[in-house]
Amino acid sequence: MLITPGPDLRYLAGYDAVPLERVTCLVVPTDGDPVLVVPGLERAAAEASPLASAGVPILTWAETDNPYALVASLVPTARRVGVDDHMWAVKVLRLRAAMPDVEQEPAGLVLSTMRMRKSRDELEALRRAAAAIDAVHDQVPDLLRMGRTEREVGRDIAALILEAGHVSTDFVIVASGPNGASPHHEVSDRILRMGDPIVVDIGGTMPDGYCSDETRTYALGDPGPEYLHAYAVLLEAQRMATNGVRPGVPCEEIDTLARDHLTSHGLGDLFIHRTGHGIGLETHEDPYIVQGNALPLEPGMVFSIEPGFYAEGRWGARIEDIVACGDDGAVVLNQQPRDLIVVG
Repeated sequence: MLITPGPDLRYLAGYDAVPLERVTCLVVPTDGDPVLVVPGLERAAAEASPLASAGVPILTWAETDNPYALVASLVPTARRVGVDDHMWAVKVLRLRAAMPDVEQEPAGLVLSTMRMRKSRDELEALRRAAAAIDAVHDQVPDLLRMGRTEREVGRDIAALILEAGHVSTDFVIVASGPNGASPHHEVSDRILRMGDPIVVDIGGTMPDGYCSDETRTYALGDPGPEYLHAYAVLLEAQRMATNGVRPGVPCEEIDTLARDHLTSHGLGDLFIHRTGHGIGLETHEDPYIVQGNALPLEPGMVFSIEPGFYAEGRWGARIEDIVACGDDGAVVLNQQPRDLIVVG
């Protein structure tokens, strides 16, 4: 495998290298020890990483050297290599030119099966991330006031994400009123109005690299009986999907539990995305909770359960928790209330 900076390198080596046009590449041969190839000016950073302390050799290249030829020389008998799923296209092509007789495949074919099963330490990291984003959602009601814009609220939330212990704010969605019908709306200059439902989906990355992601839906005053009924149906769909989590259950069955309940109440056509995604060193990773994915759940898998409904031009709603598959069922990492939170 040939692994350049990104989540796979951090997972395998603990090295959070900066992705640059200069090649950094962990070379993992079928036989023998791995080697890290780095630009000369990145050697100090590489030597300070856990990878170096584990004894992995570091080879440097100078500005006038060909790093792709150097990588190829480390696996001279290779006939097939896995390139990391986030490798820049230009690097993939240059490695292909340096290794013309070698077949390239996504390294994720191997690494995703490893990364989707979280260790005890990884589960604790994701618990800390969930607690941090819970603390942010706990403060959101104080930010939702008539006359404020989505952008103003989003700016405040972004600051709170950092204050809660994240090193980066990865996304902030504040979708009020009709904007709630767009699952990935982000923010706008729309002014919050009384009666608005407001979808707030937020997440960030913690110092250890593990991610948070949580959605709660709020209402500024009374959103009306039709919306309240639909939200009660959604809440039950999210509960049913969560309760269905246990080892051996196919990922698609969790999606079916939420989708069938919404469909039985006339909301199925308004549920326009999958029920969930894995989370770890990336906000979206395997396993995906979606129709067609027959992969059985296993203890240690961690993913979101986030059904929603989206009525174009009117409103939307989503409820999202991060859930781990435990030995006997779901372990819900987020602890914020899931009921519609009415403010104002």
